[in-house]
Amino acid sequence: MVARTGSRVAITFRPVVRLVDPASVDQWTKDQGVLWVHIDVNDSASQRWLEQHSGVEQSVTDILLAGETRPRSHATEDGLLTVLRGVNTNPGQDPEDMVSIRIWIEKDRIITARRRQLMSVQDVRASLDEGSGPKSSGGFLTALVERLADRIGDYVDNIEERVGAAEDGVGLVDPTTFRQSLTSIRQEIAGVRRFLAPQRDALDRLYRHSDNVLSVLDSQDLLEEADRITRYLEDLDLARERTLVLREEFLGVLAQEQNQRMYVLSVVAAIFLPLTFVTGLLGMNVGGLPGLESPRGFVASIAIMTISALILIVYFRWKKWL
Repeated sequence: MVARTGSRVAITFRPVVRLVDPASVDQWTKDQGVLWVHIDVNDSASQRWLEQHSGVEQSVTDILLAGETRPRSHATEDGLLTVLRGVNTNPGQDPEDMVSIRIWIEKDRIITARRRQLMSVQDVRASLDEGSGPKSSGGFLTALVERLADRIGDYVDNIEERVGAAEDGVGLVDPTTFRQSLTSIRQEIAGVRRFLAPQRDALDRLYRHSDNVLSVLDSQDLLEEADRITRYLEDLDLARERTLVLREEFLGVLAQEQNQRMYVLSVVAAIFLPLTFVTGLLGMNVGGLPGLESPRGFVASIAIMTISALILIVYFRWKKWL
């Protein structure tokens, strides 16, 4: 359901989907069907309605209006309260900055609250408009959780593809670019996992406290979705371990390249060591140096240095150092 900033949108379903004038929400009765009120808590009018006219107890209202929330669920005598997170697919936003959706469910009424737009909520609204949406408040919850899990699954698949591409690019791409890409993946995994672990626990608690609102089928569906979240967590853990292995492999490749460069420099230095000795010896400005007065002295010194270098090269080849 699309709820614009500064508005409160209400809809009834079962058996007929019908938009409700927000001003007449307070006159709704249970025989009209399940009422779904979706509010933007950034709007002061929506906040006042929730606090003064919704009939929801204060402790629940405080959670629905909270600035920052983590996934959680709580059952009361009147209904179920749950806070979930979905992947942020809004344009220009980071997917790991997961969007919160707060849900209060009674037998015949649903109140959802958000601060930022969440595409999974719009998916549920679209299904209601098409006539294929949920028919009960419990069905609404399971439908919303399923769509949240679908988008999380797509995001996890994207993470795995990026890790696979990074594995293929070890040693082939620019080291700085590779390191930045690997760091970005690890940060995204940490950001998403921070909310997925408590979300799994929240769904598990919903399954255990579902007597008043959820049917047996709804509870089973929630259990399946909790299992999906568990699998996604395991996939993220595996992706994180793969990035650790990639990091070690990347560092190993860098160390090997550095060792090869140092090895070449060491071989060159070893070859030129006797040459430097000969040139230094013959360059002393003292009397009695051999070949000082001979026209063949320069040729002889060149021959000595060349022979010395060849001897070292042959020795290195024999020792398989070159």
